[in-house]
Amino acid sequence: MQKSILLTILSAIFIVFVGMGIIAPILPIYAEDLGATGFALGIIMAAYAVSGGLLQPFVGTLSDRHGRKKFLIAGLIMFGLTGYVYTIAGSVTQLVLIRLFHGAGSALIFPIAMAYIIDVSAEDTVGRYMGWFNIAIFAGIGAGPVLGGFFLDLMGKNAGFYAMALLSLISAALVIAILPGRDPSSAPETPVNIFSLIQRMMQSRRVRGILLARMSTMIIMVPTFAFLPLLMTRQMGASGSEIGMVIACRTLVNAILQVPFGKLADRWDQNRLLLAGSIIISSGMLLVPFSPSFFGLLFLFAVIGLGEAVSWPAMGALAAKEGKKFGQGSMMGVFNMAMNLGVFIGAMGVGSLVDLFSIDWAFYAVGIALIICAIAAYAMILNPSNPSENK
Repeated sequence: MQKSILLTILSAIFIVFVGMGIIAPILPIYAEDLGATGFALGIIMAAYAVSGGLLQPFVGTLSDRHGRKKFLIAGLIMFGLTGYVYTIAGSVTQLVLIRLFHGAGSALIFPIAMAYIIDVSAEDTVGRYMGWFNIAIFAGIGAGPVLGGFFLDLMGKNAGFYAMALLSLISAALVIAILPGRDPSSAPETPVNIFSLIQRMMQSRRVRGILLARMSTMIIMVPTFAFLPLLMTRQMGASGSEIGMVIACRTLVNAILQVPFGKLADRWDQNRLLLAGSIIISSGMLLVPFSPSFFGLLFLFAVIGLGEAVSWPAMGALAAKEGKKFGQGSMMGVFNMAMNLGVFIGAMGVGSLVDLFSIDWAFYAVGIALIICAIAAYAMILNPSNPSENK
């Protein structure tokens, strides 16, 4: 039963992220065609993060109490509907509203899927299983941009959105058919008020450190998915296929290395791995503006993928330890809220910097912010305010 749950979740997440990856090279160009400035593009990216981030802690906690499957199915269906609605957007405002709906769907998928993975993991396999989960994400979002680039070049923008819709509905059908109706849950015996639980989690210095690390590593999504396509088209006249391959290079390297680094996270100091990976990612981002060639960008995004492979399983394993205290759905909800907060901060801050200075600042700012946050997060996780957090 545990193996079937694991395989179903991994398959569904892979398919969903192929769909999300398909629209990665298309959405910024689509938005620019509708008249979006750099700041407006930041708002479009941030809208997804706002709705997803606000809802995820509540969805995660509710799934601990009421079961996970129904939330996951609803989110996948929302993703399917979103893929179609993108094609009828006629203005930047409509695109922002669609992104809000898309983000709400993500709140029903990602904390639930992560909680499922942790539910079926033994204590000494959490890092490995989170590695497999990240493989599903990055293999999907790595393959997706390549397909999206081909769709953009050969069939136009709308084909990518339709493909995303179809793949999301296939994932929903897979979950409906295979996942058990009564899924495992780590709910506390006595239900706790959601706001009180979140407040208790935020009082933990270690939890705050994990969330800071999660937030900072997600800031890079904005320059990668919003401004890299524009950088490549403006500076080197890159095709949709070339843009997709650069984005895919990062995610596929990450996916290939998840298992070995997931095993390492089960045996070695997870906090040190998290810091090392963050430094590698930051270095790669800072060098992007100095690499105006296709192959140079391929190399740098492979380096960034390596950094993510080092840090992500370790970060997930650290979060899973805290989930034992607060409920895995609750912890994964807050964990993913931090992810969306990172995307939001990156979108608003980076979008403004691009309008004020140049597109290069999308990469400089993120690289600097990431290294500062990584050092702070390392210190918070290493030295929690309450000695009992070390247990």
